[in-house]
Amino acid sequence: MKKIEKQTKKIGRVFLTALLCLSLIFGLAGCGNGAAESKGTQGAETSGSTQQDGSGSTQQDASGSTQQDGFGSTQQDASGSTEQQDALGNAAQSGNEETQSESGTGGKDEQKSETDSFLPQAVIPELSIEKKAVPDTESMKFVKNLKIGVSLGNTFDAYKDTGLTDEMNTETAWVSVKTSKGIIQEFHKAGFETIRIPVSWHNHVDKEYNISEQWMARVQKVVDWAIEDGMYVILNIHHDNHPEANCFYPDNAHKEQSESYIKAIWSQLAERYKDYDEHLIFESMNEPRLVGHEYEWWIPSGNGDVKESVLCINELNQLFVDTVRASGGYNATRYLMCPGYDASADGALHSDYVLPKDTPDMEKANRIIVSVHAYTPYDFALNLSGTSYFSHEKVSSTRDIDSFMDKLYTRYVVKGIPVVIGEFGALDKDNNLQERVDFSAYYIASAKARGMTALWWDNNSFSGNGENFGLLYRTGGYIVYEDIVKALMKYAE
Repeated sequence: MKKIEKQTKKIGRVFLTALLCLSLIFGLAGCGNGAAESKGTQGAETSGSTQQDGSGSTQQDASGSTQQDGFGSTQQDASGSTEQQDALGNAAQSGNEETQSESGTGGKDEQKSETDSFLPQAVIPELSIEKKAVPDTESMKFVKNLKIGVSLGNTFDAYKDTGLTDEMNTETAWVSVKTSKGIIQEFHKAGFETIRIPVSWHNHVDKEYNISEQWMARVQKVVDWAIEDGMYVILNIHHDNHPEANCFYPDNAHKEQSESYIKAIWSQLAERYKDYDEHLIFESMNEPRLVGHEYEWWIPSGNGDVKESVLCINELNQLFVDTVRASGGYNATRYLMCPGYDASADGALHSDYVLPKDTPDMEKANRIIVSVHAYTPYDFALNLSGTSYFSHEKVSSTRDIDSFMDKLYTRYVVKGIPVVIGEFGALDKDNNLQERVDFSAYYIASAKARGMTALWWDNNSFSGNGENFGLLYRTGGYIVYEDIVKALMKYAE
């Protein structure tokens, strides 16, 4: 990087630091985001890098803290101390769960403009990526209509919640912001047409896997807000694949238990949502894998344990499809997403991975979507100890993206089988905004050129040394990294 660029970034960081310090002194905003926990999901599948655990990023105290609805106002931690709102030094406007008042929105915009001049400026690159031939089918048009999406991370998927006396506090155990209708609308207003709502169910079920009605209703409320606003929604089973969950685990030893759990959860969800149209998409599982195994996050050639797991995942995906289709209503034709081992590109490209068979009526419609997660290139996008450098002009930066997308295109898209990258993103590394803008533009442009779309993982994390993937600051109710969002939207059509 040129010396002048380094100096410009350094000046930007100095201003940001000064602003934060002044805000703390005057008590206008808090900088705390809680203890950082490594999220990690697979990235750089083509390079063979060791993968990390995937749960969530910066997390708040889960021991029963008092939370506020977002766009939220003052929050309290478990010890009763007051935590102020806006980590960028803006006194966020308080709002209720349903909507934000007109005056509150105006105040939010005014406050955001005060910090805009302190943020580093980035240039959205001009890209010319050759578009590949994509079959002219309904399923390919459907994926195109999804445009680009965002995952509501660290919210309903929270599962490390020991000490909570009320199961409903799980929603705010990691982000301390209760999801509001206004938050959903702000994502849509920013240009995201699809929202993925990851949900962990195991900590909201009884011994027979019956889902708590209040938890089911709360999730449905957020789903409804998104659909009513015109968005597509992806609903899944998220962090229920780990030893302490005692729910599903893709190996032969846990086969009976896994099948019971998958069938029980999807039977209930399918019944609950069978009258929802195709704006609702079901995703069978999140990153199914051998949690705790030495090969949890990558797939070595010829390993028997992983091969067994791949075959088990095939069976669980088939059970998911059969269960949903049998429930009738719109579920008979609904688009369904199915991942391979750890949801990586390598998992979907594994020689033993097969898509489930659909019903005879749907077999030729290709309404089974291949679900992939790819934080690629791993060293830039996800590895906290990796590089902060990325350039859309350097093959060394773009090689891994082109490689895994080309392989997915060849195996699936050219055959009319849709592919959705349900998670991607690049965490902030010392304010490397320009590099993240380059990455965002190139990644989405490349996916779109191959008939695929992708969803950014937004975990509402912006500070500290954890995985800062946040784009929309939920307490304040505004996009922090507008240049990244503009880069995504420029190439999302």
